[in-house]
Amino acid sequence: MQKQVAWVTGGTGGIGTGICKALADAGYQVVAGYSNEEKAKAWQQEQKAAGYDIAISYADVTDFDSVRKSYAEIAEQFGTVSVLVNNAGITADGMLKKLDFEKWQAVIKTNLDSVFNTSKSCLDAMLEQQYGRIINISSINGEKGQMGQTNYSAAKAGMHGFTKALAQETARKGITVNTISPGYIATDMIMKIKEDVREGIKAQIPVGRFGEPEDIARIVVFLADEASSFITGANISANGGQFMH
Repeated sequence: MQKQVAWVTGGTGGIGTGICKALADAGYQVVAGYSNEEKAKAWQQEQKAAGYDIAISYADVTDFDSVRKSYAEIAEQFGTVSVLVNNAGITADGMLKKLDFEKWQAVIKTNLDSVFNTSKSCLDAMLEQQYGRIINISSINGEKGQMGQTNYSAAKAGMHGFTKALAQETARKGITVNTISPGYIATDMIMKIKEDVREGIKAQIPVGRFGEPEDIARIVVFLADEASSFITGANISANGGQFMH
């Protein structure tokens, strides 16, 4: 039996790696999206050494044609994408008073336009097979806002608006669309923050620790499962109790 195909954008990053491994463990043919070829090939070899055979595919997620091309190559090599995980994202922080338009646009394009580009690319085939799972990785800061992140907070909140609308469009077609909003996860990005600042952040998390990529990956695998068909348009917060609403 052919494996279901799972496409994870930003698949070679910290959270992305956790998601790719968990989906591979669950029996999916995983394709990790990337933007830097040299890094992605080294990453792929690392995964192979750890026993994971994960494919990689280049796409500039901000560019519709680039994403379409990546999707076509994946579909040709492995078959229709059944599970799409929109995990690609960047930050370009700054108080709005000083935030220039380029930084605004870069974050909106990478974090939000990308979700349109990938979902649009996958949707026709998902509708044809009357099955699909779209899982959008948002952020605690899309839920509560964060000073110095008007661009990031807007994009991440926008992801969930997109989720809710598309969930309604596809609810009768066997396709679910959901959001996961991670809190602070112990990836390289967080570990690079100065220790005193990092400890200050950790002190605000009721469970007393940062999340691990596996904490998010576990939710992805759950939502991707065929048995999770009654959950759509939802946002699952995974932040150790830091923000409840």
